[in-house]
Amino acid sequence: MENKHCNQLMTEEICLDGSTVNDQNTSLKASGNQENPDNGRKEKEMADKVPFYKLFSFADPADYVLMVVGTIAAAGAGICLFLTTGTLGEMLNSFGETLDRKQVVHEVSKVSSKYVYLALGFGAASFSQVACWTVTGQRQAARIRSLYLQSLLTQDIAFFDKDPSTGEIIERISVDTITIQDAIGEKVGRFIQLSASVVGGFASAFNKGWLLSLVLLSSIPPLILTSSVTIIQPAKQASRGQAAYSVAATVVEQTLSSIRTVASFTGEKQAIAKYGKSLNKAYNSGVQEGLAAGFGFGLFMFFYYCIYALAIWFGSKMIAEKQYSGGDVLNVTLSVLTGSFFVGQASPCLSAFASGQSVGFKIYQIMKRKPDISPSNSDGLKLDNMTGTIELKDIYFSYPARLHEQIFSGFSLFIPSGTTTALVGQSGQEKSTVLSLIERFYDPQAGEVLIDDINIKEFQLKWIRSKIGLVSQEPVLFALSIRDNIAYGKDNASPEEIQAAAEHANAAKFIDKLPQGLDTMVGSHGIQMSGGQKQRIAIARAILKDPRILLLDEATSAPDAESERTLQEALDGVMVNRTTVIVAHRLSTVKNADEIAVIDQGKIVEKGSHTELLQDPEGAYSQLIRQQQLNKGPDDGIVDNHDKSEIKVDSGRHLNQRISYLESTSQCSSVVGSSSRHSFSISIDMPETEVGESKKSVSMPSKMEQQVPLYRLAYLNKPEIPELLLGSLAAVITGSMLPILGVILSRGIKTFYDPAHELHKNSRFWALMLVVLGVASLLATPLKAYYFAVAGCKLIKRIRLKCFEKIVYMDISWFDREENSSGRIGSQLSIDATSVGSLVGESLSMLVQNSATGFAGLLIGFAASWRLSLIVISMLPLIGFNGYMYSKALSGYSANAKKLYEEATQVAIDAVRSIRTVASLSAEDKVISLYEKKCNGPATTGIKRGLYGAVGYGLSMFLLYSIYATIFYAGAQFVEAGKITFSDVFQVFYGLTMAAIAISQSSKLSPDSSKARSGAASIFALLDLNSPIDSSKTSGITLDNVKGEILFQHVSFKYPNRPDVQILKDLCLAIESCQTLALVGDSGSGKSTVISLLQRFYDPDSGEITLDGMELRTLNLKWLRQQMGLVSQEPVLFNGTIRANIAYGKEGSAAEAEIISAAEKANAHNFVSSLQQGYDTIIGERGKQLSGGQKQRVAIARAIIKSPKILLLDEATSSLDAESENVAQDALVQAMEGKTTIVVTHRLSTIKGADLIAVVKNGVIQEKGNHESLISIADGIYASLVEQYACAPST
Repeated sequence: MENKHCNQLMTEEICLDGSTVNDQNTSLKASGNQENPDNGRKEKEMADKVPFYKLFSFADPADYVLMVVGTIAAAGAGICLFLTTGTLGEMLNSFGETLDRKQVVHEVSKVSSKYVYLALGFGAASFSQVACWTVTGQRQAARIRSLYLQSLLTQDIAFFDKDPSTGEIIERISVDTITIQDAIGEKVGRFIQLSASVVGGFASAFNKGWLLSLVLLSSIPPLILTSSVTIIQPAKQASRGQAAYSVAATVVEQTLSSIRTVASFTGEKQAIAKYGKSLNKAYNSGVQEGLAAGFGFGLFMFFYYCIYALAIWFGSKMIAEKQYSGGDVLNVTLSVLTGSFFVGQASPCLSAFASGQSVGFKIYQIMKRKPDISPSNSDGLKLDNMTGTIELKDIYFSYPARLHEQIFSGFSLFIPSGTTTALVGQSGQEKSTVLSLIERFYDPQAGEVLIDDINIKEFQLKWIRSKIGLVSQEPVLFALSIRDNIAYGKDNASPEEIQAAAEHANAAKFIDKLPQGLDTMVGSHGIQMSGGQKQRIAIARAILKDPRILLLDEATSAPDAESERTLQEALDGVMVNRTTVIVAHRLSTVKNADEIAVIDQGKIVEKGSHTELLQDPEGAYSQLIRQQQLNKGPDDGIVDNHDKSEIKVDSGRHLNQRISYLESTSQCSSVVGSSSRHSFSISIDMPETEVGESKKSVSMPSKMEQQVPLYRLAYLNKPEIPELLLGSLAAVITGSMLPILGVILSRGIKTFYDPAHELHKNSRFWALMLVVLGVASLLATPLKAYYFAVAGCKLIKRIRLKCFEKIVYMDISWFDREENSSGRIGSQLSIDATSVGSLVGESLSMLVQNSATGFAGLLIGFAASWRLSLIVISMLPLIGFNGYMYSKALSGYSANAKKLYEEATQVAIDAVRSIRTVASLSAEDKVISLYEKKCNGPATTGIKRGLYGAVGYGLSMFLLYSIYATIFYAGAQFVEAGKITFSDVFQVFYGLTMAAIAISQSSKLSPDSSKARSGAASIFALLDLNSPIDSSKTSGITLDNVKGEILFQHVSFKYPNRPDVQILKDLCLAIESCQTLALVGDSGSGKSTVISLLQRFYDPDSGEITLDGMELRTLNLKWLRQQMGLVSQEPVLFNGTIRANIAYGKEGSAAEAEIISAAEKANAHNFVSSLQQGYDTIIGERGKQLSGGQKQRVAIARAIIKSPKILLLDEATSSLDAESENVAQDALVQAMEGKTTIVVTHRLSTIKGADLIAVVKNGVIQEKGNHESLISIADGIYASLVEQYACAPST
């Protein structure tokens, strides 16, 4: 739209400068912002493009109408543009050829009226063009976003295993769709407008003077060549910067989504260093891009000024020799140069089209990809009566991402209808792969998966998955309410069905105790729920599905003993008359299975019922039984429920540590008294692992919360003051050239009406002055671009790094708020930094340049005629008002629309990250519906912005040309009165219209300035946050010798977001040096909260926690966390090698021998060595290339290598098979020697030998003592738990 001024000779020069600088700096901006659509991405091969017309493949009839109307309007606007050049030529002749001053006003009035007519036509056409193309671009882009997500969700699981990362998918759906919108929206109308202007301008030029037109056209190729250089070279650097920012975005997403692990292992500095490294690459690319764009533009302006010089010199010859009029020369010159200028102005449009085609190739490639396994395929069988017989026949299978590793070779398994089959074996034996094949997440390379004797490939995928219910080892919940998560199991489920499913899954009790009940939000990844609560919600979801086949992958591994028993009873009821396949490490849960299959090395080595398999004492199953110490009874190992004294708890045989019992202060509520096991009901007041928000924590600041003075931003840019000063000096020189050009041209035009003997002399002089001006531009423009690029890119880098550093050191509770999700923070971090950085780079450069242009223009105008200048100045507010109105229309809804798109993007992130859960639930349509709902707001906002922008643009066109008519008419009046000459009129016109246009262009910076101010407000609000728990602070005490004595004194704690729920109540607990404390009790009773408080993820409301007599808050936080090693229930691994993940425990600086030693102690070395790339194996996002047990072992190795003084084990071995658990338990026992250890567990067999066992219920320690003392308490809680655990029902 910058072209609106280009119909005037000097106006067009202003446009060229402003527009090209804009484009240059837009490219710079792109290098710092992956969200910017004008990022100049270039495909490396033509094959990586889609034909342009295919970008419009998703237009509907209304869009076609809008595009047709918009095309006609754009062509009309283009015609109006070239007509103005002829009108200006007529205006020049009306002044220069009218010898009688009394006739000047009459002649000028006729031409001025033409300006008014053009203003009306141009205004109406401009409005229609912008409105139609902006609206249709918004509509089609919304459709593409939805269809792209739909295509993603219908891809097979193998696609996500080996192709794009979650970060790349997020970028495509949030960034690349904007690029496509830019390519099919308003830039198309602009390109049509420019094309019409070029064709019309050249036709008009040849009509007025073909010889002068040919001469001027011969000089156009250098302009086109330099324009290409200006576009191509910066684009190459932009793509490199884009790649670096993609790496940075991945670092942000991976760090923030795993912030608890990062904090626990003090990995903040590693993340910051990795982030800074990617920012350095982006900075270098940004500076090189700015320099390349500046040099290209300077060269372009040099040739442009030289063409003007040629026009004045050769035009004077045509006047003298071919009887051209001065108006004809001006008309031809303007037509040719305006046309060539518009060719250059089309470059950003062509660049946007190319970018759209390039990113469209990636998006459309996915959209047209037809996976072999697709839920969108409606073909296939649907059985009226499905029995549920399953058979895997001679299966050969390798994961598509690891084709070189054979998983199954000739694997066969038959599961009769209505029976329960259990798959057991060591961790890593691909038991869960069997479930994946039954769910048809993958197809075998050879062999068949049959259901009811029909190949599973012949069924309609969505239908067959609707008949299969899956509860996995690590339950995935979406960032929705509990009600909505359960409802994923069935379309249009009634409230009664949801409530019933919750009751069957033993979830109703804890849900009813939550303040919002079923409407409680579970948080991102279900973080607001404990492991047991998440598992129960997932089971309720499966129960609601009412499946014919039930797949349970460690479905009860998370809950405590009583919850597990109740869950088993619920599952037993659901499993009646259903085919059930269970994957389990805990053999006590599968004793009643109809058939048990033992898998080893990808083959079934033994099969039969529990009783049958025990007949062979040397069999694989019997060995597993012995490893788990299940043979408590004389024959079959089933515990005698009638003889409680015979109950035994295993795995404590290695813990021959001393038993000590520390009596706590009598006032503490550590021992409230004995409680009957029958009254020991499930009490789930608050999730164990929930990290509630800190009392002083605040959310990611909203941009609208405050406005920050820009002097703070300037102070942040203080190190770049030399670059800013030099860049500003170059910008002043560049800006001053345009008014000087106006003076030269007005004088040159006057020579067209001089006598012949003066014509040649004066024209040569003014032509030479134009060449000198071109040389000055060639020198000043690259310097301006370079220095501002350095300042802008350094600021972007500094802001990103400071903000990321601030974020990673925020207290953990800060991240639990919905508005502080990893996706939203990552997006806002990028957008805010880039909008602020562009203010220093692009906007400040234009502001200084335009200020120089405006000031010089005013001086030149007043020097020619102060009277006419005052009239012109009186009309400047109109242009300023229209510029303000236009910028307001563009910026008014931007912040809200961006926020709404962030919410929509988060929906897509959650769905892609949990694609297996989405696929198993056939929830693709639900996700898409939710995504479209979140997109409705920004789509409507975009349409409003388009309409408001169209009104502002059309009105500005009308007023602009109306003002021109007024200026010339007033000038004619002064000429007639003898106050000034016609040369003075044009000098005032050029000088002050350039000043006005500079003001107008500066007003276009208002959106950037507004975004920068709001971005700065967000940034400084973030930087000003004072995290109450900040591990970056160096203050605090460090102890030379840590004994490990821990004391909880009268500790009470509530999560601030649920202040009505008490988590810990006056808790008192003492742990001596080198003691092992086990915390047991119901799921959600606050056990893991104790560990979180000890790590200072948050601080208690009252009471204090001490280490070796020192209150935790007085200790240096980083040092404190370095003394602790954490192994959590759901291990978080990073996308990298196994070696890097283990070394992470020692802040990445571990030696190879240490890594191998830690892996051996954690029983991980053997399986790692068996992988083709060993320790260099890439494990994928969140370790998805490893099994649950393998991930857990890597996490244990990571903790072991840390050599902590205090060991924190939160269900550390819950995912391991029997043998691995025993070996890992032995390793942990060795690691625990000489260390204070706190164990949170539901599996009581692992803590029999603990020095101290504390039973937690409702945030209070009800019983404590060693195993022998607690088991002897009649009707005691611990004794009840032991019995419930030992007697846990089989499936």
